[in-house]
Amino acid sequence: MSDEEPKGARRVRYKGTHPKSFKEKYKELQPENYVEDVEKVMQQGRTPAGMHRSICVNEILEFLKIVPGQIGLDATLGYGGHSLEILKCLTPGGMLYAMDVDPFELPRTQQRLAALGYGPESVVFKKMNFAAIDKVAFESGPLNFVLADLGVSSMQIDNPERGFSFKIEGPLDLRLNPNKGKSAAALLKTIAPRKLAEVFFENSDEPHYEPITLAIASKIEQGIGINTTTDLQETIAEALTFLPENTRKEEIKKSCQRCFQALRIEVNDEFGVLDTFLEKLPYVLAPGGRVAILSFHSGEDRRVKKSFQSLYRAGIYSEVAPDPIRPSAEECYTNPRARSAKLRWAIKA
Repeated sequence: MSDEEPKGARRVRYKGTHPKSFKEKYKELQPENYVEDVEKVMQQGRTPAGMHRSICVNEILEFLKIVPGQIGLDATLGYGGHSLEILKCLTPGGMLYAMDVDPFELPRTQQRLAALGYGPESVVFKKMNFAAIDKVAFESGPLNFVLADLGVSSMQIDNPERGFSFKIEGPLDLRLNPNKGKSAAALLKTIAPRKLAEVFFENSDEPHYEPITLAIASKIEQGIGINTTTDLQETIAEALTFLPENTRKEEIKKSCQRCFQALRIEVNDEFGVLDTFLEKLPYVLAPGGRVAILSFHSGEDRRVKKSFQSLYRAGIYSEVAPDPIRPSAEECYTNPRARSAKLRWAIKA
């Protein structure tokens, strides 16, 4: 026995038969160590918690036509699924710049890619908002291709501490970078009811924005805080009790999805950031450079479409996507989060 090598430290045990805290969910926090379990979950058409499944990978690679030696940018790194496939095409000799504003997920993705053999000789990481693409291009030079996936990563949604989902209780935060700006809970305490109604209507086309806004404003006026995801979910449910009972549950669910999305967009100024990105985009691309943008709701898609078509008419882009590319039926079945995705592309003149 004395000649045996000491075993590694055992993971921390939790009370009961199943972990209750996200921090105790060892498989979700280290999915790469549980390949068989991950595969089973994927076969069921679900995304394993703690990881992200990249969308339209084949369609993106087919359009970008990446070859070794090029210089490109993944403007929204996330879990790094798109970047990994790009690096396979880009190396040897190429360089990928990868941007992400999330201070927690960026180093984790950097570690994953390094473990797969992609270090500083092939990828440069930038912790910054993708509106700052001009700063990257100042370092990299003209880019042969740019990819932007505008969706929130599954790791962020699945972690209750980030407050992105109403399904699990957590602080009502919704910031992509929790170290900067104002949380959604703080926003609700100060925003004028009229402005809040605009946020719900303009950011997510919420049809019940008026009663939901009134319910939130009433609680704030009474000094009742809306500090957690459950607080907001319950407030929305209370505001919609007038709906027919046979459809109420599903309507409340949809309104929660839309309202959380609307607040996330407002907290992170996502439309403003996207507009700035689209304005700077043609000036960082090399002649013939290609850009692909994956959006997930109508507000984003409208902005991308309008920008591409306007710059095409101005002769800055030589070609733009005539229609958005949608994920295949097979991909939507195996990854339901792909259903709302739209891919648009453009080529610099």
